[in-house]
Amino acid sequence: MKKLVLAAAFAGAASAASAGSLADPIIEAPVIVEEAGSSSNGIVLPLILLAIIAAAVASD
Repeated sequence: MKKLVLAAAFAGAASAASAGSLADPIIEAPVIVEEAGSSSNGIVLPLILLAIIAAAVASD
């Protein structure tokens, strides 16, 4: 009787230990959000400088 209980205990432990699958876990990639900049960011400063220079030349 003891051997039957011991065998049942080992069988239960073995089935619980291998209950998971061997497949790799699915890990979702983190979402990276980049803010979209406008294409006119690089041209605003030169236009302002050009307007200041034009105003200085016009005042002479």
